[in-house]
Amino acid sequence: MYIQMTNGVPPPPEQSSLDHRIEELERQKEIDDWLPITSSRNAKWWYSTFHNVTAMVGAGVLGLPYSMAQLGWGPGITVLILSWIITLYTLWQMVEMHEMVPGKRFDRYHELGQFAFGERLGLYIIVPQQIVVEVGVCIVYMVTGGQSLKKFHELVCKDCSPIRLSFFVMIFASSHFVLSHLPNFDSISGVSLVAAVMSLSYSTIAWTATAAKGVQEDVQYGYKSGTPASTVLSFFTGLGGIAFAYAGHNVVLEIQATIPSTPNNPSKGPMWRGVVVAYVVVALCYFPVALVGYGVFGNAVLDNVLMSLETPVWAIAAANLFVVMHVIGSYQIFAMPVFDMVETYLVKKLNFKPTTILRFVVRNVYVALTMFIAIMIPFFGGLLAFFGGFAFAPTTYFLPCIMWLIIYKPKKFSLSWWMNWVCIVLGVILMILSSIGGLRQIIIQSKDYSFFS
Repeated sequence: MYIQMTNGVPPPPEQSSLDHRIEELERQKEIDDWLPITSSRNAKWWYSTFHNVTAMVGAGVLGLPYSMAQLGWGPGITVLILSWIITLYTLWQMVEMHEMVPGKRFDRYHELGQFAFGERLGLYIIVPQQIVVEVGVCIVYMVTGGQSLKKFHELVCKDCSPIRLSFFVMIFASSHFVLSHLPNFDSISGVSLVAAVMSLSYSTIAWTATAAKGVQEDVQYGYKSGTPASTVLSFFTGLGGIAFAYAGHNVVLEIQATIPSTPNNPSKGPMWRGVVVAYVVVALCYFPVALVGYGVFGNAVLDNVLMSLETPVWAIAAANLFVVMHVIGSYQIFAMPVFDMVETYLVKKLNFKPTTILRFVVRNVYVALTMFIAIMIPFFGGLLAFFGGFAFAPTTYFLPCIMWLIIYKPKKFSLSWWMNWVCIVLGVILMILSSIGGLRQIIIQSKDYSFFS
């Protein structure tokens, strides 16, 4: 075997080992500088505001009046307020845990899970749920974007021939075949800012146009389902719709990873400031839309409140266009961690070279896949409830609490201990019930649907 020698003397084993470690660290740094989540840490605190608004407010807000109709006034308002409080608390936990270990940042949700549950178990618990959440959101936003484009077309061109929803989903997807090649969160900050402004705009149009329409003469607030069993299952679906509306936790660590941090100025300060502002915006969007929408239409409201409105035409058309612009940004926010996971696996585990071609292929395949599934199953309400219960409830309502209990070990029966256990119990109940309701609604809607319609 040939051994490199210096002045006729082979290098000592310690030197060879050190050189190898340095070479490996340089390779890892090169990869981290290429990956979407860790490639840039120059974000300002207000970036976290509009990233969080874009991630949270979206398809969910349009379905809140429908969820209220399935829950009724008392339970609906209670669940809406409790969800806002609980998810703000669990989001604070995520922000605090990002840098709980001195000198270490948990840049991804699964990295925090691995620290709490162990290297292997953490991956098995977090990654499948996070993938379901993020891919599920992208599919739902494909459906939302297509539906809103279709509604916009029908409003501005009443004499035009009808076009199938499938084609509008493909038109919406075409923007993502371009935008998905922006490399990281900082590069989509402009898209995210526009999306956040659009979310406040169409939410305002939705509730003001609804209020202007006035309470309908034949409005009814009772449960719409005919039998007690169907009423209960619809109630479960409503829970899932509200769970879906609070979906930003799945990308919060990835957003915080873009904020610079020093021992004297850790990232949790600016991140929390942005989160608080974002949650004020969320309240301004969610509560008026949910309460006014249900108050005006009662249990006749559709699963997308904008679809219940026809006048004023210009405002409803604008609102639908704003929805399209917003969910374009939301899709990118939720797709970025998926891109990071796939690209990390290919580069670090399968030793692919971090190239533009690899990124081009991965991201185009992902957009095409989510588009294809959205065309096949555009069941807006059922998808909201099912994904809201099956995946959003764990990652948003109770997994942060479980990790907090494992890591910080608060004293038994203390306030922190009780708060976390209450959130865990409520979150598990929400997960089970809303998944059942959402799956049932998808089955009902699928009876009258032909694929690729």
